[in-house]
Amino acid sequence: MLQVSYIRDNREQVLERLAVKNFKQPQLVDEIIELDDKRRSTQTSMDNVSAEANAAAKQIGELMRAGKKEEAEGLKGKTGAWKEEIKKLGDLLTITEEELYQKLVLLPNLPHSSVPKGLTPEDNEVVLENGTKPELPADALPHWELAAKYNLIDFELGVKITGAGFPVYKNKGAKLQRALINYFIDEAEKAGYSEVSVPLMVNEASGFGTSQLPDKEGQMYHVGIDNLYLIPTAEVPITNLYREVILKEDQLPVRNCGHTPCFRREAGSYGAHVRGLNRLHQFDKVEIVTIAHPDKSYEILELMSSHVQGLLQKLGLPYRVLRLCGGDMGFGSALTYDMETWSAAQQRWLEVSSVSNFETFQSNRLKLRFRNADGKTQLAHTLNGSALALPRIVATLLENNQTEKGIKVPEVLVPYTKFGWID
Repeated sequence: MLQVSYIRDNREQVLERLAVKNFKQPQLVDEIIELDDKRRSTQTSMDNVSAEANAAAKQIGELMRAGKKEEAEGLKGKTGAWKEEIKKLGDLLTITEEELYQKLVLLPNLPHSSVPKGLTPEDNEVVLENGTKPELPADALPHWELAAKYNLIDFELGVKITGAGFPVYKNKGAKLQRALINYFIDEAEKAGYSEVSVPLMVNEASGFGTSQLPDKEGQMYHVGIDNLYLIPTAEVPITNLYREVILKEDQLPVRNCGHTPCFRREAGSYGAHVRGLNRLHQFDKVEIVTIAHPDKSYEILELMSSHVQGLLQKLGLPYRVLRLCGGDMGFGSALTYDMETWSAAQQRWLEVSSVSNFETFQSNRLKLRFRNADGKTQLAHTLNGSALALPRIVATLLENNQTEKGIKVPEVLVPYTKFGWID
C-alpha cells in the first residue's frame, strides 16, 4: 500500500508511474488527496475543540478553588456542547479514515523507473539468454507423453481424485519431485537463507499484508466456514512472519526459504499451452524471501535473480530472463524478473520463476519496520522469488534430456534421486 504522504508530495510522479502500469483509475489519486485534506482538517478541528474543553476544565477547577461557583457553573454548562462536538468530529474522522483506506488499497504499487511500458507479455524486455537449446529428433515426445511412457505422472488419476490440474506423481516421478525440493532447499541454505516450515492456510490479514487481498481473491481457494485461504505461494506466510515486527538495522537483510504446495484457481485456455504440467491448480515450490534495507534492496534483487539463474545453470537448462513490462506486472511489485526455461519438445519458453522487489508496498500493509542508526523506525523493503517452482522444471527436464536410452537425470540431482536414468 502506498503511503499517503508520498502521494501528496509526489502527485505528478505517482500519476506518471501508474500510467506505466496501465492503471485505469487515475482519479483515485486526487480523491485520496482530497480525503486526506478532509481527514487533516477534521483532526485539527477536533484537536482545537478538545483543547478548548480541556482549558475550560482547568479554568473550572481554578474558579471552584477561588470560590467563584457561579462562574464555574456557567462554564460547566458548555461542556455538554463540547463533548457533543468532539463526538461528532470523531465519528466524521473515523468515516473519513475508512473512506481513505478503501481508496488506498485500490492503488497498485508504483513500478521502478526501469520498468518498460507495455500491455502484454509480448512487451516484456529480454534481459539475457543463457544456454544452448537442445536439438531433439522429430519423434521427441512432450513431457505428458514421457510421463505416461515411463509411469511417472498420472494426470487422469488426479482428475478422478480431485479434478483437472491435480496430478499424481508416481515412482521415479515422485522421487524426482522430492529430489528437486531437497536440492533447491539445500542450495538456498548455502546461499544464506534459513529454512522455515509454514502453514498452508492463511487468514485475511496475511493475504492483505502481502497484497493478495483484495486483488486476487478470485484466484485463491477459500475455506468459507473458517474464512481462511489456501496459500497461492509460500511468499504469503513467510513474509507474514514479520507482520507488525520492528527489526534492528543490523539484523537486515533477513533471508528465509521454505517449501510448500501452492494452490491457485487460475483458469486457462484449453490446448497444449495448459496440457500436462504447464498449468496446475496444485504444485510444489521453494520460495526465497528477503527483508532488506531500502538502500540495499535492488542490489539484493540482482543477487536473488543470480541465485535462481545459478539453479537453472546447474540443472543444465537453457533459460532467459525477462524484465516485466508495466501491464504484465503484479499488483504489488515495483520490479519483477521472470525466468523462463526452453521446452525443447514443445518449442516454447515456460515460466519457472518470478523474482520481485515490492519496496515498501507490502511492509506498509504489514507494519514491518526496522529501527535505524538514529533510533527512528522506517519501513523495510520486501522481496521474494521462486527458487524454484517445480512443474515446468520437471517438464523441461523430461523433455530436454530424453534419449533413446531413456531420460538422463542432471548430475546435481543424482545424490538426491539415487538414480541417474529414468528408463
